[in-house]
Amino acid sequence: MSDELTALSGSEQAALIRGGAISPVDLVSAYLARIERWDGILKAWITVDGERALAAARKAEAEIAAGQYRGPLHGIPYGVKDQMHALGFPTTLATKVLDPHEMVAPGNAAVIEKLDAAGAILLGKQNLHEFGKGGTLTFPYGQPRNPWNPAYSASSSSTGSGIAPAARMCTFSLGEDTGGSVRGPAALNGVAGLRPTYGRVSRHGAVIEAYTTDTIGPLARSVGDIAQVLEAIAGPDARDPLCSNRPAEAYAAGLERSIKGRRIAVVREIAWGDATTEEVKVAFSAALDVLRGLGAQIEEVSLPLALYAVPLQLLSTDADVAAWFVKKYLRERYDRFDVGTRTRLAASSLIPATVYNRAMRARVVVRRQVLEAMKEFDALVSPTMIRATKPIEQEQEKVESSDEAVVRLMERRIGVYPFSLANVPALSVPMGFSAQGLPLALQFATRPFGEAGLLNIAHAYERAAGWYRHLPELDATLAPMAA
Repeated sequence: MSDELTALSGSEQAALIRGGAISPVDLVSAYLARIERWDGILKAWITVDGERALAAARKAEAEIAAGQYRGPLHGIPYGVKDQMHALGFPTTLATKVLDPHEMVAPGNAAVIEKLDAAGAILLGKQNLHEFGKGGTLTFPYGQPRNPWNPAYSASSSSTGSGIAPAARMCTFSLGEDTGGSVRGPAALNGVAGLRPTYGRVSRHGAVIEAYTTDTIGPLARSVGDIAQVLEAIAGPDARDPLCSNRPAEAYAAGLERSIKGRRIAVVREIAWGDATTEEVKVAFSAALDVLRGLGAQIEEVSLPLALYAVPLQLLSTDADVAAWFVKKYLRERYDRFDVGTRTRLAASSLIPATVYNRAMRARVVVRRQVLEAMKEFDALVSPTMIRATKPIEQEQEKVESSDEAVVRLMERRIGVYPFSLANVPALSVPMGFSAQGLPLALQFATRPFGEAGLLNIAHAYERAAGWYRHLPELDATLAPMAA
């Protein structure tokens, strides 16, 4: 029974908790058992505090029994990318660069404060690429692995935050998305993941290096859970000067609305481009048929500048990140960085100011094209990734000048970068499987602060398609490594 609990959505778990059928202690214990059994292989977590989580679960149990139920996240276990501060946990940022005293959390991140208030239970901190920026070759806390096949990549940056809910080690996670670091791990691990509108969620208390794009967002096994979490963490925060003053919305309340008549536009350059694999195109076509069956109007839109989002964001965002590191860490602790990370940062620190300035101006042009297209439609749709994941060694990012390296870079990011650059909300949901049994994913994007409509459309598709019900069977996928 305990293992069955971990396969339920957060909404289903919440209903059982509220009705007294299960206790938060049962749920926390079930997740801790799976972490103990499987995380030695998957390496989704850096720090887990089981005693602390069980104490919080007992407190939640007592509160609920006393009639002090706080809502659908009360007693629900979660994890966060180890880029967000949490009192009592070190903020390692998955690096050897920091000294122990630099890992001490000064307080809770705003998102953790809000989840605490909602009664959610923090299990621990999740693995990531070094400093959350991608390019890591050797992980100090272990190589993250895909729960569908441990030889394959689980995507970059918020890696553990995608693995953990997919492998049923928590109900939901919080990741951080610069250029796809929520949507990529969601897509490749077979869960849902939302990049909210820039400024929709406070970044206070998180280590933010790319100030023009970094956004905190949830990953979970269902869109309904994403809506509940966003409802809890969104809203104003004066401590983050770039956080919007708009209040949070009742995102979960509108999930069941019909999407009949909604105008959804396929992004031609992403969906049907030459680099998009045939199996992705087939799965995407089937997804469009599901949307048509729900009454949505499927049209097409061209974003010819979308291709330039990849180099433009790298030229600008990578320079922003490098500027954060260059004064101290790159000069004084160069040898402590993973070679992949430091190579990327060193190259980015050499981008001339004139090039950076032109890239930032060009970003505005690309963003305008994306926003103009969004005026006409309720959502844009495309594959999240234009191919399935590959073995870990083949997916490792390297700073190279070869044509092959450029192609790999474009393949990995063309689906996600245009919407990061435009700072709009984008949501990835499961779309089927590759010939090797690895997840494929569908992405919806919409205009700024349009998360309610986006979640409604994605929820309707998810329920009709049913892919969200498929979860990796770790006894089978991890058996060779567990032996």
